Amino acid sequence: MTHHLSKRDNATKFVVAHFMVGNSYPYTLNDWLSDIQLAHQSGIDGFALNVGSDSWQPQQVASAYQAAEQSGTGFKLFMSFDMSALSCTAASDAAALRNYITTYANHPNQFMYNGRVFASTFAGESCTFGQGSAEAGWKSQFIQQLTGTNAVYFVPSFFIDPSTFNTYSGVIDGMFNWNSAWPVQVTTSFTSSLLGAVGGLLSNPSSAFNALSSLVGATTPDQQYINSLNAMGGSMTYMAAVSPWFFTHYSPQTYDKNWIYLSDDHLYAKRWESLVQIRDQVDIVECLTWNDYGESHYLGPIKGDQPNSQAWVDGFDHTGWLNLTSYYATAFKTGSYPPVTKDQIILWSRPHPALAIAPDPVGQPTNFQITQDKVWAIVLATSSGTVTLSTSSSQSQTFSVSAGVAKLSIPINPGGYMAATLVRNGQNVVNLKPNNFTFNPNPPSYNFNAFVAASN
Repeated sequence: MTHHLSKRDNATKFVVAHFMVGNSYPYTLNDWLSDIQLAHQSGIDGFALNVGSDSWQPQQVASAYQAAEQSGTGFKLFMSFDMSALSCTAASDAAALRNYITTYANHPNQFMYNGRVFASTFAGESCTFGQGSAEAGWKSQFIQQLTGTNAVYFVPSFFIDPSTFNTYSGVIDGMFNWNSAWPVQVTTSFTSSLLGAVGGLLSNPSSAFNALSSLVGATTPDQQYINSLNAMGGSMTYMAAVSPWFFTHYSPQTYDKNWIYLSDDHLYAKRWESLVQIRDQVDIVECLTWNDYGESHYLGPIKGDQPNSQAWVDGFDHTGWLNLTSYYATAFKTGSYPPVTKDQIILWSRPHPALAIAPDPVGQPTNFQITQDKVWAIVLATSSGTVTLSTSSSQSQTFSVSAGVAKLSIPINPGGYMAATLVRNGQNVVNLKPNNFTFNPNPPSYNFNAFVAASN
């Protein structure tokens, strides 16, 4: 029986979040419970459990499944094998992966898809498991050895050209497009040419930023994956990614990762809106991430065991973005934006100017020039009103907003703060001004993470 793309229209859609088990070392069962309950309240249906090679991780996975069952929410879990950390050169290396599958295949909170055990990866396109190719390795050592109730529905994130997906026929049931969360490839190529052109961003920042902003939320990388999956025939599953931010700042002596991706212009909201527009072609959305602190794209609370990212994470709570997740997840899953039932404002900005100089041996992150010195705001309004954004006593702007979502912004200068007020019928409905944020012109180190504040 042939399934066509239109079948996706009526299929149940899911929203999940990527969870780094490697950051959960000190977690108790109650930690798992509170995270699962918060995620569930935020419109998230399950966690993709990113597992690596640490000997203690299987016990934390067991606690996650136990907590999911105890939560009574129906929250689902599935394995997302981190093949950048797990060995996969010998046939015996696949045993650990298979063991995870068989251990939880019949668990009530295991995410099942089309009657099979859903599983994903981060990378794995170079894994041969001792066979002649990655395709042969995954097929003979993973897929074909898991049968019956252990049969796997495999939607990996292989970093390969979409035109080569068909080489994995018989292995994959779909693909997860990790880098679709940010305008990654187009940002890199665009900014390199832009920066080289007569001073680039610095000579004409306004037009340059306008050009960059048009890239935010674009679905070009989604369409490449969707087209290639459709060309394989059958009912291949497309899992897209959405993320609010990206900044990582590790020295060459540690992880040697020091860059940003373009995250301005209300990336999280615009990406969600793009996915809602093409929801008939998207089966699952994975939020990147719940707790990857090292790359600054965490949506959940700061807890557990950070990967030496405290310098740019501590004090930078992101849970305000969860206020948006439920709204957009509902729209993606149902096809209709829900009515806003509570007035809210979410504000965010970086802690220092993009061009600030810091006594930081790690140096400025790659692409630091592409980000704007602004406070970004999203207003969830139950009905029309006016919103005033302020970043100093002399810099404010008032906007008219309608019921629903409004995406606003205002420039911020050194020494500035962030504040917002929603007024309706002459009454202040929401006042938001975090007292622990200042736009510091002289930062002690480079930090391009986002400070997020949200009204109650």
